[in-house]
Amino acid sequence: MITFQQIKNILSDNRPQAIEELAQQAAQTTRQYFGRAISLYGPLYLSNFCSSHCTYCGFHSQNKIQRIKLGDQEYRKEMQFIHAQGIRNILMLTGESYKHTPVSYLKQAAQTASEYFQGIALEVHPMQTAEYKELFTAGVDGIAVYQETYDRGRYAQVHLSGYKKDYDFRYATPHRAAEAGIRQISLGILLGLSDLSEDLYCLYQHLRELEISFPGVEYSVSFPRLRTVKTETLANCDVDDAQFVKVIALTRLLFPRVGINLSTREEPQLRDHLLEIGITRMSAGSNTSVGGYALLEESKQDPQFDIKDERSVDEIVKLLKSKDFDPVFTDWRQIENSL
Repeated sequence: MITFQQIKNILSDNRPQAIEELAQQAAQTTRQYFGRAISLYGPLYLSNFCSSHCTYCGFHSQNKIQRIKLGDQEYRKEMQFIHAQGIRNILMLTGESYKHTPVSYLKQAAQTASEYFQGIALEVHPMQTAEYKELFTAGVDGIAVYQETYDRGRYAQVHLSGYKKDYDFRYATPHRAAEAGIRQISLGILLGLSDLSEDLYCLYQHLRELEISFPGVEYSVSFPRLRTVKTETLANCDVDDAQFVKVIALTRLLFPRVGINLSTREEPQLRDHLLEIGITRMSAGSNTSVGGYALLEESKQDPQFDIKDERSVDEIVKLLKSKDFDPVFTDWRQIENSL
């Protein structure tokens, strides 16, 4: 396993030649294990009710925003809109409110989503193993849960109240999901919250632990950078593009079979560049507001973060094809069977 000092040395080495060599090695590894297939997914925000106060998030409990929770017919309309764009993998998200989005609500949403999508994942509040089993039975194949930062002191500073204050419960969430039979698990850190080298080292350790304990699970990682919310800066991100490229490349070299996700938080030009280095899964035509696709006017929405890449699904598909990538709308199990 790579040492903390090695990670720190790589991230601090800003020589153009060193960055280029790292990127080229990562690109070769990505092509070897994933070919030129890029899986596409769409995020669907079901609710922005939240009981936790996380200082960096636009949905936090103390933020005076319009709170919305989609009903059955409302999220069905959103799903129909996303499906019509060609998307077949959906990531459904909520704020962290056990009261407003209980397991029963999530199960119903998943059952409805199964009418439109082949892959269904959730990024919601952490749950117990038995609850994940219920969701798995309802059709959920994937769970995304990010520790945000592995620095316990920093974690306490930015998570001021609510269930998310419990570091250990959140850390063990992927383990509980895997025990429940969830087949796809995504981990991640929020770049800009804490020391990048330390967070990256701890994330790698966490991922290795899970791979050893649950080798049958398909893992992916995400590296979202702190972004503004309606142009308001809740926290600053000190991870520049060069460091971001190194994070993607290093992760690919250390974990050649792990998927790497990229959201619309990033600028189009950077997203296009990272495709060549290590990205295997990206969102397209995204909206980060509840009901933002088909129900509400843009001016009335309160997004979780500001989107940087506003290209439609069709535009992303055309871009991928122009670069000789294969845009894939099904899940990774089908991709692997085709390689």
